[in-house]
Amino acid sequence: MFELLEHEADVGVVASGATWEEAFTEGAKAMLSVMANPKKVGTAREIKIEVSANDMAALFVEFLNEILFIRDAEEMFLKEFKITIGDNSLAGTAFGEKINQKKHEVQIEVKAATYSGLKTWEKDGKKFVQCVLDV
Repeated sequence: MFELLEHEADVGVVASGATWEEAFTEGAKAMLSVMANPKKVGTAREIKIEVSANDMAALFVEFLNEILFIRDAEEMFLKEFKITIGDNSLAGTAFGEKINQKKHEVQIEVKAATYSGLKTWEKDGKKFVQCVLDV
């Protein structure tokens, strides 16, 4: 589950899941929902994804920024993720397709995931991630 948060000029995202993998995946889906209509994005192409960081919060930002790098370098929107999180590292496969302005109903360009408002926490057995997206 995810939700978008109001922010002065940017967009905040908070996501949760039963595991860190699920929370990170929901955060990525939240970011996609800012950029395009997720219902219109297919999963025909797969791409490997790997990132590392000093802690769980920074790993979330690195993960989102890697997705943005792939968007720019491969001209793809990524929609689904099969990831594993280890000791401050993340590896797995992402699924998406080439960007099609009309089909995907492209909305707002996200420039980066930032450390602003960044936090991770656990509550009632759920994992939560939050950050602000620079749009």
